Amino acid sequence: MGKGAQGTSNRPATAARIYDYCLGGIHNFPADQEVARKLIAQFPFIPAVARANRAFVRRAVRQLADAGVRQFLDIGSGIPTEGNVHEIAQEVAPDSRVVYVDIDPVAVAESLEILDGNERATAIRADLRSPQTVLNHPGVRRLLDFDQPIGLLVASVLHFVPDDTQAYDAVAQLVAALAPGSYLVVSHAATESFAHGSERAKAAELYKRQTATPGASRTRSETERFFTGIELVDPGVVWTQEWRPDPDEPTEFADGPRSGEWAGVGRTK
Repeated sequence: MGKGAQGTSNRPATAARIYDYCLGGIHNFPADQEVARKLIAQFPFIPAVARANRAFVRRAVRQLADAGVRQFLDIGSGIPTEGNVHEIAQEVAPDSRVVYVDIDPVAVAESLEILDGNERATAIRADLRSPQTVLNHPGVRRLLDFDQPIGLLVASVLHFVPDDTQAYDAVAQLVAALAPGSYLVVSHAATESFAHGSERAKAAELYKRQTATPGASRTRSETERFFTGIELVDPGVVWTQEWRPDPDEPTEFADGPRSGEWAGVGRTK
């Protein structure tokens, strides 16, 4: 654990650190590990779902960087472990700038430590549900030019905003601030991935009971609504492993629904 998290081992579990544990990371605490193990016991495919989402994000960022995007705003970023946005984008173009945003202060502290010395990347603490706070944050304004295209990532985070009005409005406000030619990258827990409604309810209840983060899945059409007014790029909203797969990257899912999340990328007009 990095120095940014010293003295915080008694913190309650959070989504960012549970996700880190599922990816095999080291930036998590006993409470996170306990909840993750309970989730995995009920849904053994969860670590593979996390890896599939991480692979989708990597592919999407590379696509955007190859298309000329040089600015990225990653909201609900968690902890930027190996192969995250700044590494992919700056590998394509060293002048790429990245701002990570998370509500978890430990995730932000760890992120800042990992990014120490990288003048073109930073992390701030803010809440997706308060989009104007994100947009007006000095750390965001210092690195990102909103007159130029930005890659906005809300990957595997919107399912932690269960209120539909709040979730759709937050994304709409964020997209409205972007210049034409910007991109929205979304991945979202899929209702269709649960065999029964009782499975979905169990997962939501476990998160609600043992973390500060309630959750709710959405259907494919509900995920597509986040792209209202935006041009979806091919292949549209699909399972994470189906979005422009890398032929050299093995998939862990023969059955699409068990990959757990919808994924899509859209371009602003």
